[in-house]
Amino acid sequence: MSLLSLALILLSGFALVDAVIRREDAYRAADKQTKPFWLIILAIAFVVIWLFPIMSFLPVIGLIATIVYIVDVRPAVRQISGGGGGRRGGSSSDGPYGPYNGGR
Repeated sequence: MSLLSLALILLSGFALVDAVIRREDAYRAADKQTKPFWLIILAIAFVVIWLFPIMSFLPVIGLIATIVYIVDVRPAVRQISGGGGGRRGGSSSDGPYGPYNGGR
């Protein structure tokens, strides 16, 4: 149980740090609430997961908020702000498996 608790603390800490380093305007552009909203939610989730035992109800709510951020908000904000990931320096004609060669 302690390893699971540690993993959840690390996951919520990662989400909180990621929310801190993202630009504020990217949240609005992605239509995903605001940066202060997510910082408050993720900070509360981190503290709740840290303080309460994993089998209680509150850490489950914190985990759900963390998962929503990581699965839904983070990819949208990263796409808007151009933050890292995958290929670098690709052409606009590049597809998911490499450059498009026009059927040659």
